[in-house]
Amino acid sequence: MVRPLGTLEQLVMDRIWSWARPVAVREVLEDLQRERTLAYTTVMTVMDNLRRKGMLTREKDGRAYLYGAAQTREQHTAAFMGEVLAGGADTAVTLLHFLEHIPPEEVASLRLALDDHLQGRKSTAP
Repeated sequence: MVRPLGTLEQLVMDRIWSWARPVAVREVLEDLQRERTLAYTTVMTVMDNLRRKGMLTREKDGRAYLYGAAQTREQHTAAFMGEVLAGGADTAVTLLHFLEHIPPEEVASLRLALDDHLQGRKSTAP
């Protein structure tokens, strides 16, 4: 189950996704401290919680750990959207209501992506 991220979790994940490389807790802390005062242990706890939730991976680097994103931002968002969509009684109706709220140019981009996706399936079908 994909849960919405808390405020601090989202800030941490935003940094890790934007850096696209494994990072130490200290790097994340120093970047976050430009906006707010946080303790090292707070950021460490949030990052370890994100690891336990499957959002981050962790590897030993000397005496510290480096954390990396387990999924891209887009993969995480897609999984979350899938769960939200599955929560509706009628998936098609839910999708139609969603489409009413997005700008026409995004609907057009979505249509192109869907067409490309469907073409890819047709070309790989036996």
